[in-house]
Amino acid sequence: MKSLKQKINCNQSTVGIIGLGYVGLPLALRFAQENFPVLGFDVDDKKVNYLNNGKSYIKHIRNNEINKILKTGFKASSNFKRISDVDIIIICVPTPLGIHNEPDLSFINGTLQNISLYLKLGQLLILESTTYPGTTDEILVSFIKSLKINKLILGENFFVGYSPEREDPGNKDFSTKTIPKVVSGFTKNCLELTDKLYQKVVDKTIPVSSPKVAEMTKILENIHRAVNIGLVNELKMVADKMNIDIYEVINAAATKPFGFTPYFPGPGLGGHCIPIDPFYLTWKAKEVGMNTRFIELAGEINTNMPKYVIQKVSEALNLRGKAIQNSKILILGLAYKKNVDDLRESPSLEIIDELIERGSKVQYSDPFFDKIPKTRKYNIELIGKNLNAASLETSDLVILCTDHDSFDYELIEKYAQLIIDTRGRFKASKKVVKA
Repeated sequence: MKSLKQKINCNQSTVGIIGLGYVGLPLALRFAQENFPVLGFDVDDKKVNYLNNGKSYIKHIRNNEINKILKTGFKASSNFKRISDVDIIIICVPTPLGIHNEPDLSFINGTLQNISLYLKLGQLLILESTTYPGTTDEILVSFIKSLKINKLILGENFFVGYSPEREDPGNKDFSTKTIPKVVSGFTKNCLELTDKLYQKVVDKTIPVSSPKVAEMTKILENIHRAVNIGLVNELKMVADKMNIDIYEVINAAATKPFGFTPYFPGPGLGGHCIPIDPFYLTWKAKEVGMNTRFIELAGEINTNMPKYVIQKVSEALNLRGKAIQNSKILILGLAYKKNVDDLRESPSLEIIDELIERGSKVQYSDPFFDKIPKTRKYNIELIGKNLNAASLETSDLVILCTDHDSFDYELIEKYAQLIIDTRGRFKASKKVVKA
């Protein structure tokens, strides 16, 4: 009987991926493309049915990609009994925040409960979800140790690893294969197996000494972006008071060939990583008696950006003798960033919700959404409008929230009465207000 290491070396280890969203599905594709046997698991039967019928529910993943891996034997399932059929278990479930910005590990804990009866000796369990340093040891390892599996010895006949996801939906320059992969393991043997596995599907792995280091690495990556975006968001407001175009400033500064990395302001932070992950470290830091002032300040600035946009809307309308109440406002873009169909934590939803609360007549246009799907925070019942001369002319104000490349910016500038530009796509003018 082949060992797990031998199976990995021969691409014969069956890989089970739990959570088939923006992280799990591309990973399943990558393993299947390298001819690993792959089983996908998700609690959402709708996703399972879509995949088993050759259909994708993520815009940048095409149906033909799903059909190709189905021909290799890929199957999706919501039946966790099939965990007993796999050699590798990779957990790619969400790690949101609770109402007080505390880590919500319910999806990880729920997954562990779902698979607990079907784990067996010889398996490798890997967590990819972003979380605070110590989660792998405190949650996964503790859970495995609590199981009554006869003769189980961690690092000898059952293995635990951590490898944080680095997906960037919509980024055409990098893919799951080409993005370097940080890998770690609970023991030396755990690290060796985790490293060997990912070496099969990515161009480069970055082994680190412990899961805590890998967890902290992912948190640092997102804190770096959150703090710098918070900085430019604050500078945007200062520059506005000084009648300076912050985008011109950033683009000029970016010509320096060393010591400067451009970050751009916006209407707020979105996506599953940057608005959420820094608070995981903030929470953990308090456990060890530390305050993370930079992180919390950046979070405060970024969280308040939708309110700043609303303020600019109110001021712009007032100058034209109108109020937010009863004004017809067209939102351009729902997604948290351009060219993707991802609504997670999108500031557009907060802006729409606030405008509706203030009595505005809100419409939206987004090429990726015919209607606004229900999210954890919002249930907004609006149907998308076509972006054309009529929809622009009949709106009192247009807010560019997400600068999809497919928008016709010449059309927008020509026919819109008033534009609130949160993305720096237009030059300032009598009808364009930067926000």
